[in-house]
Amino acid sequence: MRLDRYDIKILHILHQQGRITKSGLAEAINLSVSPCWERVKRLEDAGIIQGYGARINTEVLFRRSPVLVEVSLKQHSAEAFNRFEQAMQQCDQVVDCYATGGGVDYILKVMCDGIDQYQRLIDSWLTSGLGIERYFTYIVTKTIKQQQPRLEFAAEYKE
Repeated sequence: MRLDRYDIKILHILHQQGRITKSGLAEAINLSVSPCWERVKRLEDAGIIQGYGARINTEVLFRRSPVLVEVSLKQHSAEAFNRFEQAMQQCDQVVDCYATGGGVDYILKVMCDGIDQYQRLIDSWLTSGLGIERYFTYIVTKTIKQQQPRLEFAAEYKE
């Protein structure tokens, strides 16, 4: 799908202001409401816009501790990777999971109610046959920067 300057501007604005009205969006990109909304629907149908949501500050709601974990598996087969990845998909405490190259297989961000809950989670993974060879735990003591990724390609279309 080829994107033009209107599509790029729509993506940039929706990324920054997901709750903007249809008329507000149309006005911001200098199109009438109908053609603007048709473009939004086309971007949704193409899977470029996957959904809309609010950024919730969970630290205000819960006192949860973020823990970063490096995981290396014993076996490097498609079956072993799939088994581990399925378990991470189903684990509510795992909020981010990245497959990586260069020394470790996965880097996880785990949110727990405390270190005790985290350790019980790790213990359950170690005894469940996920094939973890080793793991390294990093307790987050302070968040320095956390933000949504920017849409760099949209910068050239800002007015």
